[in-house]
Amino acid sequence: MQNRSHTHCLVLTAMAAAVLCVLAPLSIPLPMTPVPLSLTNLILLFAVYLLPWKWAWASCLVYLLLGAAGLPVFSGFGGGLGKLAGPTGGYLIGFLLQVPISGLFVERFRSRQLLCALGMALGIAASYALGTAWLAIQMNISLGAALLAGVIPYLPGDALKILAATLLGPVVSRLVRRAQESSR
Repeated sequence: MQNRSHTHCLVLTAMAAAVLCVLAPLSIPLPMTPVPLSLTNLILLFAVYLLPWKWAWASCLVYLLLGAAGLPVFSGFGGGLGKLAGPTGGYLIGFLLQVPISGLFVERFRSRQLLCALGMALGIAASYALGTAWLAIQMNISLGAALLAGVIPYLPGDALKILAATLLGPVVSRLVRRAQESSR
């Protein structure tokens, strides 16, 4: 039984990484900032509902390693170490903070949507903190200017992503669990 569960987590981890690789490059560049709109953190928010946080974190790490290796999986079909070292690299690395924070809240408070949403907001805030500091350093701008370029325009969209994940994450998780049980 444990082996089957482990295999299930491995498969879902690979699938989450694959979904990240397919959907994350689809982004909308904004004229006033180097940080594009993307679905990456939404996918990660769903991953923490589908997987224990360590496995969701592994899917994120696989995605980042594939991108670092040069595959065009980052926003705008970018890839390579240059993308990680560039102005938006801190946000990408920040996903490695977002997932455990969000995931721990979802694991601990799965039936309490408000606390799950709070954990997701805190996870995104951690990603923003790292990304904004990195953006300010890379672009040689003030922290305030980095907040205006890399955080403020994205807050409404991220609130909607948190709402969508909080409402739909449990439903998708149940559907995946039922599919797994019916395959036994």
